[in-house]
Amino acid sequence: MKIAIINGPNLNLLGKRETGIYGNMPFEAYFNELQKKYPAVNLHYYQSNVEGELVNELQRLGYEYDGIILNPAAYTHTSVAIGDAIAAIQTPVVEVHISNVHAREDFRKLSHVSGKSVGSIFGLGLQGYELALQYLLSGAVLKVPV
Repeated sequence: MKIAIINGPNLNLLGKRETGIYGNMPFEAYFNELQKKYPAVNLHYYQSNVEGELVNELQRLGYEYDGIILNPAAYTHTSVAIGDAIAAIQTPVVEVHISNVHAREDFRKLSHVSGKSVGSIFGLGLQGYELALQYLLSGAVLKVPV
């Protein structure tokens, strides 16, 4: 099974930025732990601070992979293009956010991604990625209504 994790802007700074919100573990270290814990899964990781590159990666993987775990970060609240890219591909996408965006500033409560994803996980820290992975591996993926 092929599962991709795609992270958006500023998530390359995990472990350094706002550790009270995002923790002190770099994502690469967490990704290595996931690879060790799930050796039978072909895990792919991609991060970009650039909106168009995230759209390109979704389109590139969206017909070849079995699942995508996406943390679009700040683009969640602004990017119609990322939402449209999710709607255009066949691969199911699970939206993940490390922090509980609904407990933060009001502008973070709008998501252009949630309605296009098969599910969303908020506020469970890095563990949200593993929960999304377990969901995709379960084969219980729901179809997003059109």
